[in-house]
Amino acid sequence: MTQSAAAASNDRARPRGEPTTTVRSLDDLARLTAPEAEALYRRSGVPDRMDQLDGDLVGRMLALRGTRGVVLGALAGFARSSGFPWAGKSFSARDASTGNGINRILLGGRHRLFPFRTRFGASVIDGGPAVVLDYDDPDNPGFIRAIHDEVREVSPGLYFGPACWKSASGATTTILWFGLDTRGVARVARPS
Repeated sequence: MTQSAAAASNDRARPRGEPTTTVRSLDDLARLTAPEAEALYRRSGVPDRMDQLDGDLVGRMLALRGTRGVVLGALAGFARSSGFPWAGKSFSARDASTGNGINRILLGGRHRLFPFRTRFGASVIDGGPAVVLDYDDPDNPGFIRAIHDEVREVSPGLYFGPACWKSASGATTTILWFGLDTRGVARVARPS
């Protein structure tokens, strides 16, 4: 998809600097329940260009689907805490509408694992435009290749989206929500 095609098909694009909500931080996102996260996601937009995600973005796990009971509640709390080993995702645009990325894990050291490709595409949540993270890479184990992530921008520099599981039939199930923050990330200057 070209930049103009992405912009033309993006009915959720919004002018820069106009937040869609009072959610302005990963902490704000972490307070949402799974249904609140989905409702907010449906109202959120996408960036104009893929390079708006470039850098080592700070990540945070958010609401887990169906977290009822003491054990699941404790797991959800740990996933949302700063002690959770997933540190975020790193993005690098190839052009205005595609790029590459990798997850950053802090477990027995710092690791960059599970590469993905990025593109603008249809959301599995509502069919609207989203930044899709495609893990179907031969370097990834099968269980990672079955992950479908996507993100939208909820306020300037703050992104979030669902992490989904793809079945063999291609159906997706939302497992959890995650957030990514570009603010404070060192940016590489790109020629215009």
